[in-house]
Amino acid sequence: MIRKTILTAMLVALAAATVSAQDPRVELSGTLGWTFSDGVNVGSIDDSPIQVGPKDAFSWGARLGFNLSPNAEIGFLFASQATDLEASGIVNLSVPQTVYNYHGYFAYNFGDTDAAARPYILGGLGATQYGSLDTPLGEVGGETQFSSTWAVGLKMFPSPKFGLRLEARWTPTYIKTDPEGYWCDPYWGCYTVGDAEFSNQYELSGGIIIRF
Repeated sequence: MIRKTILTAMLVALAAATVSAQDPRVELSGTLGWTFSDGVNVGSIDDSPIQVGPKDAFSWGARLGFNLSPNAEIGFLFASQATDLEASGIVNLSVPQTVYNYHGYFAYNFGDTDAAARPYILGGLGATQYGSLDTPLGEVGGETQFSSTWAVGLKMFPSPKFGLRLEARWTPTYIKTDPEGYWCDPYWGCYTVGDAEFSNQYELSGGIIIRF
């Protein structure tokens, strides 16, 4: 439901912008790529750590951006990675799972609006959703966690309305915090300190851009 709502909102915003815009200020993108993923340590058995995380896999995405100025852009991106969730250690298993990214972002595009090639940097905040798992013991519900996303890329425009995109994007997703001990301060007393664990996605992708 959340994916259908977001994609519908993107289409409505695109239609409104197309009607009102005089210059190409809206960019609609589609991407295909490969995502390298890592997991987190969820514990140990007999001093052997158990690592859980998604496998590296094909990914695709959609993006809607609005140019606030010749260089500043805001927008929303969606990405999906159909993969397997793997557990390694004492127990080894692999279960199909889909990982989704939802991020609002700000990007800075270098160069002039009509340049044939425009490098850019991007940063965003949002969520990563780990889809439900169909296991031999029954279906296990998915999990949604806060995440950020960061990217560098290059836009190439062979024509004013059509372009190509190459991008490297990193998405660290917060999973949990493991306690590491105590920190004591003479004024504030003692409190627990922890080590935050993140599951990382590193995506290399390419795609098309349509400008309105």
